[in-house]
Amino acid sequence: MQGKGLITIVAIVLGLICLNELLPTWYAGKIEKQATAIAGDNPEKYQKEIERLSKDTLNLGFTELYYSKAKDKEMKLGLDLKGGINVLLEINQRDLVNDLTNYSTNPILIEALNRTDEVQKNSTKSYIDNFFVEFDAVNKAKGANLKLADPEIFGNTNLSEIKFNTTDEQVKSIVKKRIDLSVGTAFEVIRTRIDKLGAIQPNVQRVPGTARISVEMPGMKDIDKVKKMLQTSAKLQFWEVQQVPEVLPYFQTLTSTVSAKGDSMGVKKNVNFMNLLQLDKLRTNGVASVKLSDTAAVNKIINSKIGQSLRPANIKYTQFMWGYKPESTDPNSLVLYAIRGNINQKAPVDGAVETANISYDELSRVVVDMQMDSKGAKDWKTLTEKNVGKPVAVTLDNRVYTAPNVVGAIPNGRTQISGNFSQEEAKELVDVLGAGKLPAGAKVVQATQVGPSLGQESIDAGVISFAIAFLIIIAYIIFYYGGAGVYAVIAMIINLFYIFGIMDSGDFTLTLPGIAGIVLSMAMAVDTNVIIYERTKEELFAGKGILEAYKDGFKHALNAIIDGHLTMILTAIVLFFFGTGPIKGFALTLLIGAVMTLFTSILLSRVMIFNRLNKGKGLSVWTSPTKNLFRNTWIDFIGKRKYSYIISAILTVISLGSIFVNGFKYGIDFTGGRNYVVRFDKDVNAEDIEHNLVKMFTTEDGKNSSVEAKTFGNDKQLKISTDYLIDDESLKADQTIEQKLYEGLKPNLPSNLTLEDFKSADKDHAGIISSEKVGPTVADDIQTHGILAVVAALAGIFIYILFRFRKWQFSLGAVAALFHDAIIILGAYSLLHKVMPFNMEINQDFIAAILTVLGYSINDTVIIFDRIREYLREKKALTLSGLFDDAISSTLGRTFNTTFTTLLVILAIFIFGGDNLRGFMFALLIGIGFGAYSSIFIASAIAYDFLRTGKEEEVHGKSSSNKEVLATK
Repeated sequence: MQGKGLITIVAIVLGLICLNELLPTWYAGKIEKQATAIAGDNPEKYQKEIERLSKDTLNLGFTELYYSKAKDKEMKLGLDLKGGINVLLEINQRDLVNDLTNYSTNPILIEALNRTDEVQKNSTKSYIDNFFVEFDAVNKAKGANLKLADPEIFGNTNLSEIKFNTTDEQVKSIVKKRIDLSVGTAFEVIRTRIDKLGAIQPNVQRVPGTARISVEMPGMKDIDKVKKMLQTSAKLQFWEVQQVPEVLPYFQTLTSTVSAKGDSMGVKKNVNFMNLLQLDKLRTNGVASVKLSDTAAVNKIINSKIGQSLRPANIKYTQFMWGYKPESTDPNSLVLYAIRGNINQKAPVDGAVETANISYDELSRVVVDMQMDSKGAKDWKTLTEKNVGKPVAVTLDNRVYTAPNVVGAIPNGRTQISGNFSQEEAKELVDVLGAGKLPAGAKVVQATQVGPSLGQESIDAGVISFAIAFLIIIAYIIFYYGGAGVYAVIAMIINLFYIFGIMDSGDFTLTLPGIAGIVLSMAMAVDTNVIIYERTKEELFAGKGILEAYKDGFKHALNAIIDGHLTMILTAIVLFFFGTGPIKGFALTLLIGAVMTLFTSILLSRVMIFNRLNKGKGLSVWTSPTKNLFRNTWIDFIGKRKYSYIISAILTVISLGSIFVNGFKYGIDFTGGRNYVVRFDKDVNAEDIEHNLVKMFTTEDGKNSSVEAKTFGNDKQLKISTDYLIDDESLKADQTIEQKLYEGLKPNLPSNLTLEDFKSADKDHAGIISSEKVGPTVADDIQTHGILAVVAALAGIFIYILFRFRKWQFSLGAVAALFHDAIIILGAYSLLHKVMPFNMEINQDFIAAILTVLGYSINDTVIIFDRIREYLREKKALTLSGLFDDAISSTLGRTFNTTFTTLLVILAIFIFGGDNLRGFMFALLIGIGFGAYSSIFIASAIAYDFLRTGKEEEVHGKSSSNKEVLATK
């Protein structure tokens, strides 16, 4: 065999690289197992053992392994395998635009920004691209002919490169670059903050083409702390403070208005607004001291449209802000401050902090000492000079940390923040300030939290399903192909080694869907060997010798294998490009698996087999029970195609009817909202729980938000979904929902379970074991990308089939079969989502399943079409129907073996792979089963019907009674 030396060298070099990459993972795991064996469940003892064992070194000659170094280089595990937190941060691009325009109040600019905010909710384009469109539209509608380089827009000192004669296109390019730089700055700040959090193997990435930053922190538990640390802008602002006499007339007006129009302001008419303010308890420079339980009502009243309209001129631009936390003298109340604003709400002092340190005041209270940058110091001097004897508020993210009276001007930029801090709170603030300020506000638009116990369960489930699937494949392929099957298994084991090695060397993250992708890659490797061995069997039955039969078997199988793999690679690329999070992990392993399968099953397996054959040794390609299976099987598929059309039409009508009548259960990926998987210490009734929770999640207008509780895995676990506060992506909203969830579930929880324990369950107590939040803008993007992924996959497959087979009829048949498969799966999900005991939501996982099914279905179809193409060249005497029947019948062994082994693998993952994968695997079970059916009865039948061109008088060879024949031209 030509090139076998090169193939052997490549295999050895690739193996050594993979071995070198995987050794640190093995060594780190070895040390941790030893520490666990000694320490058990004692975390302190475990840490001591790790420190002791870390001093050991393993010298392998070509490398030395240390625990700390090995830990840094070990394979990354996703949250679903290790537990931890993943958040998607979005930088507020309106803030960036405001900053670049120097907070201009030009009405055209403001209207364009407001319109952009609305458009962005349902757009996949970037904010700045939408802004330029809206600015042009408003500019044209107003007849203003305002240039982007105008001093009131971008032609200011913040963008010195823009001159008055700079064209709009040039300005757009400059602004886009500056915004991209600002997001890059935010990325670096976020990465620095994560380092201070002490996360192990964090993964921080910018999302291309957006102002979003993805942050994954395996092993982290306190999601509130993480969100707070990442969202805080660290932009300290200093404001003048208005006192009670200035706002009291307004408060009195609100009090009388609430008694008359309270319902329109979001509160009851009998609420006494003045009593809520508790002015008699006020001991600071605020304007009210409000009970924690009344802060929501005060917010509603002040921020209502009526409340805004009643503001007198002296507080038209006033910002009402709450204190950072309750005062130590009154822990049940929060101080409300009146911050003197202006038309553009730009703070008098808005400078970054150069240094920040924890210190103590004269009463030994914890404070934070700061040194401002040069600009901040200059502005701070001006503000303190102007307000001697008056209060000045120090704010961070619209929270007032302190508002002391100014004793004298402060010229050097040094100041102190006091806020009734604990040592830990002060350290968090110093860490945030020390990491630098974000160029604009940030919000968490998507978040996922997986508890460590669930992560370990996922690992166990993944390993079990993987092992069972692997054993099934080994047993079946050796049973069916005998000695040749052993070589297929060897190639498959090497393939797996390569996949894991490449994943590790590329610093890719292994997820639970990724494991599913690897297992499906194994099934694809089986398919490759099945094609080769089935063709080899045909050559042996034709009377050829063993060596010649294998040569021709590999030769004739090559086109079909390449076609099948290229369509799968195309599907994986589409999935990777359009998918997010775990779907990318699935697509990546599928892509690596497909490429490695081509190398190991076609090239490496060939070298091993012919190395044996060239030595004169035999190699069976069957066993006694399987030797003649499907050998003489011939079925009149084309003659029976009308029955399949009827069956498919009935199934399609039922599916479409259910889709239109029952609809689907959409996951929060597509709708936005929050999911919580809650574990109990006893069996619970999902319907009763749901009924109780609906009462808890009531909106301001008195309507109940959508709440669904469904059994998840077993009767002691529920998956609870809600769209309550769907448009509020703040940390406060998250905490409010968790509080309500805790209160609503309290009757079913252990009596001694606290809120903090409930929010982070482990194997020892009940509570939330995983949670997920998806904001509406992210949900819209995911939905759009999902649709684009399916359309792109179908279009790509159509073009590829047309290119490979040169006849549009084949492309039409292939795509029609794929549509058929997709509709059947959609129909099953529509019919069964209310009754199945596992998740059957239409979400990202479902899109991945659909695309995987399309890839496998087209793989089946390509194998049949490839045989039809071969027969078109070699068997011109046959009728077209006879030719199709011969081609389909000759591939039945391959179709059965591939479909059967793949379904067995998927069934193993479905049963043993954990709750998170069951919905995904169910779609694959249906899809791959119907994919095999549609390849024969839909794709081939439609291609046949559109290829028919004439009639013939005599039938030659095996064929149906149909006399129609394909024109030779």
